[in-house]
Amino acid sequence: MSRTFICSNTEPIVETKAGKLRGYKIDGTYAFHGIKYADAKRFQMPTEVQPWDGVKEATSYGYVSPLLKQEQPSGEILVPHRYWPMDENCQYLNIWTQSIDKNAKKPILVWLHGGGFSAGSSIEQVAYDGENMSKFGDVVVVSINHRLNILGYLDLSPFGGKYKNSGNAGNADMVAALKWIQDNIENFGGDPDNVTIFGQSGGGMKVWTLMQTPEADGLFHKGIIQSGLIDGFVATGKVDGTEIVKALLNELGYGEGEVEKLETIPYPLLAEVYNKVSEKLAIEGHYVGCTPIQNDFYVGDPRVVGFTEHAKTIPIMIGTVFAEFPAFGPGIADKEKLSSEQIEELITKRYGEHSEKLIALFKETYPEKNLTDLLFLDSLFRAPSIDFIAKKAEHQESPTYSYLFSLEFPYDGGRTAWHCSEIPFVFRNTDKVAVCNIPGVSDLLEKQMFDAWISFAKNGTPSSNDLPEWPACKPGDEATMIFDRTCEVRRNYDHELIALHSSVEPSFESIVKNEDIQH
Repeated sequence: MSRTFICSNTEPIVETKAGKLRGYKIDGTYAFHGIKYADAKRFQMPTEVQPWDGVKEATSYGYVSPLLKQEQPSGEILVPHRYWPMDENCQYLNIWTQSIDKNAKKPILVWLHGGGFSAGSSIEQVAYDGENMSKFGDVVVVSINHRLNILGYLDLSPFGGKYKNSGNAGNADMVAALKWIQDNIENFGGDPDNVTIFGQSGGGMKVWTLMQTPEADGLFHKGIIQSGLIDGFVATGKVDGTEIVKALLNELGYGEGEVEKLETIPYPLLAEVYNKVSEKLAIEGHYVGCTPIQNDFYVGDPRVVGFTEHAKTIPIMIGTVFAEFPAFGPGIADKEKLSSEQIEELITKRYGEHSEKLIALFKETYPEKNLTDLLFLDSLFRAPSIDFIAKKAEHQESPTYSYLFSLEFPYDGGRTAWHCSEIPFVFRNTDKVAVCNIPGVSDLLEKQMFDAWISFAKNGTPSSNDLPEWPACKPGDEATMIFDRTCEVRRNYDHELIALHSSVEPSFESIVKNEDIQH
C-alpha cells in the first residue's frame, strides 16, 4: 500500500541554531537524518558546528564511527543489522517526529546504541528505526552516533594537558548531542524539559555513565538501562593510558615526545597497531582504553562511588533479558523430548557440585520453564543489575523500576530471550524482525512493552492498560515486571538463584583473560 511522501524545496524545513535543514515527511512522520551536532579533532573535545547559509539536506544518515575490526556478519536472523560508511567525523543524529511546531512540546526519547563503547551505530540494527515509536507513541525520537573505541576512549592525559579528557571523548560527544537537543529540539516539536535517554547493552552503560557526568546534569530527565551492567567492563577507580600509549608509540617507532603524531596517522594503521599491542596488556590487567575513565568529567560507577546528588533525582527503568549472551550459542534440539535424567545429566556436566541446588532454585523461580533453560540463564548482566537497583532504590528522591524479558522464541525448537531480543518490542518494530513474530503473542507483548516505555518517557511511570500495576522498587523490595506470554510482577523472585549462579559462572574479567570475549 502506497504512503504519502513529501519532500520539496519548501517543506519540511526546520530552523536550527546553525542554519536550516530539510528532511522529508512520510505519512504523518517527519524524518531528519544525518544532522551534524558537533565537530571534533582526534582526541579533542567536541565543538559546536559552524553556521551555514541556505538549506542543508537532512535526508541521508551520517557517517558512523570506524570500528577496530571488520566483523563477519552472523546471527542476522536473531539481530538483523545495517552497515553504513564509516568516518571519524561521525557526530551525527537522526530525528523522527510528528510535528515541527515549536509549541507541540512532545516528550523526547534519545537512543544510545549498543556495541559496548567500541562498536555499533545509531542505525546498526534494523530495529533501531524510530518511525513507529514516534508515530504510535506521539513522541520525538532521536538517535545519535559518537566516537567509539580508541577514537572516543583512549586516555592520553599523561602525555599533555591538551588530552585531559581524551579518555571520555565519546561520552563528551553524547553530552554535545544532548546540548544540541536542548538548543534546537523545540523546532522539531520536542519538549527540552522532558528528555529520556535510553539504550541497550553499551547503550545502557552510556545511560548510567551520563548519570554520573556533571556536564550532562539537566540535559536529560529520565533514563532507561536495558542490559547495561557487567561487572568489570567499565574500569573503576583511577586508571590512565601510560602503558597503552607507550606501547602504541613503540610499535609505531615513535618516541614519547611524538605523541601528537597519533592525531594524524591514518585510522586503519592506528587500529591495526592497537589491536596488536592491546591484547597482551589487557590480559595483564592494564587499562587499554575503549571505555570511559573516572575523572572530573565522569565521576565513576555509582555502585562504587555512590550516585551523584543529581543522579539520585533521575527516575530509572532498568532490566535484562533471560539468557543474554548464552542464547547466541547452540540450542538444545528437541528439549521437550528429553527425560529428566538426561536434562539433569547435562546440568551436572555444566555446574558440577552446584547442580542440585541450582535445579531446585530454578524450578522454584521459573516453574513454567523447561529445566534445560537453566543452561542458558544469564547472571553476568542480571547480578550487577540487582545490585544497581538495590543501591538506587535507597534514594527515594526518584523511582526505580525493574523488569526482566523472558520470552521464548520459536527458533530451533525454542530459544529463550537473547541479548538485544527485546529491542524490536520496545521500538514497536517486531514487523521488521522475522523471528519476533509469534501469532497470538507478539502483538500483545509488543503493545505492553511499548506502552510502558512510552508512558515512562511521558510521565516517569511505566504503565499500560494491558499490564498489571508496576510498582517502583523500595529498599529490600525489588518489584520486577516479567515480560513474557503472561506479564506479572514478582518480588525479589530470583535473587537466591542469581547469587548462586553468578558464583559458579566465570566473571567477565576471567572471560576476557581466557580470550573468550575481547574487552
